[in-house]
Amino acid sequence: MSIQEIKQRFGIIGSSFELERAINIAMQVAPTDLSVLVTGESGSGKEVFPQIIHQLSLRKHGQYIAVNCGAIPEGTIDSELFGHEKGSFTGAIDSRKGYFEVVNGGTIFLDEIAELPLPTQARLLRVLETGEFIKVGSSKVLKTDVRIIAATNVNIPEAIQRGKFREDLFYRLNTVPIRIPSLRQRKEDIVLLFRKFASDCATKYRMPAIKLDDEAQNVLMNYYFPGNIRQLKNIAEQISVIETSREITSDILVNYLPTYSQNAGITALVKTSENDKEFPERELLYKILFEMKKDLTDVKKLVVDIIKGTALNTNENIPVLNRLFEELNDVELENGVKVSHPLKFSQGSVSINERPIEVEESLSLEEREKSLIKKALEKHRGKRKNAAKELGISERTLYRKINEYNIKA
Repeated sequence: MSIQEIKQRFGIIGSSFELERAINIAMQVAPTDLSVLVTGESGSGKEVFPQIIHQLSLRKHGQYIAVNCGAIPEGTIDSELFGHEKGSFTGAIDSRKGYFEVVNGGTIFLDEIAELPLPTQARLLRVLETGEFIKVGSSKVLKTDVRIIAATNVNIPEAIQRGKFREDLFYRLNTVPIRIPSLRQRKEDIVLLFRKFASDCATKYRMPAIKLDDEAQNVLMNYYFPGNIRQLKNIAEQISVIETSREITSDILVNYLPTYSQNAGITALVKTSENDKEFPERELLYKILFEMKKDLTDVKKLVVDIIKGTALNTNENIPVLNRLFEELNDVELENGVKVSHPLKFSQGSVSINERPIEVEESLSLEEREKSLIKKALEKHRGKRKNAAKELGISERTLYRKINEYNIKA
């Protein structure tokens, strides 16, 4: 079966490289019994891939069940997964089979696996290693032949560092990892998905389908989409039902795109002006502005600390500080900061020259942008791909900026 046939069978829309690679991995691992861990942001479509693996596996005639680990209370999760004996806890008026017993010979999909409590993780590890489990309230060891596919939107290595997830379980589950790209990583698919959702909504409610003009498509493709495909579908349905016009402009569209803060203090994030050459450049601009603000705040704090005397631990620092400030006099520092008329220090006191300290900060965004690009290139030893990732812009934008500013990388 080809990738295109898989897309048609499971209703997958898109042709991005990352998406097709994920489908290809699912096809290759399906005939085996290896455990699979599907990772990706919430709303990116992780739930489709366990179904692909099951339907292309030798277990396709067996039972398939999807379990949302985050939706089951901690007190009953063991009973749901492994079953319980009559009288094993309050309310256990009968014995019950768990999912691992019911799905014997089939596939079980554990969604939001990172939400499992640690004791349940230990029991799950035993199932993965030996195929054995024990019902709640029983001492009898039962065997099961179940293939486990797990999914999560949590960064598991970070959860391991915080003691929230077992490292040994992670390596057992992560035999074959499948990473599902976020919607912003497959921009070429956004308009296609929007058309599909708009068409489905129009068919369902018997109305003409909405269409985006060119500028609206551009805005949509450059939105951050924190909710991924789920959010895109929601937006398409809202506009289809609420708007009377079937031709959707960018002015209409932006009303349905909520702002989103990717980093603290940075508002987001729709490209609404024709003068914006590329959406990632706006993110770079915000980074520059916030770094300028941080630098200025640090300078102010340092001056206040020196005047109060809190920055001077001993009088031995005085000659060093005087020499430092003499060297900085009328010198333009990195990022366009210029210091004039520095402080003068003496034993036990601080004096200031006749004129006050002046901190002149260049407001040129071009200089700040050049400085930030140079720093990123130096940090990553000239590797432009890594530098672009650090700056939050595309490689194409970075190449253009390097040529524009004549930066020697």
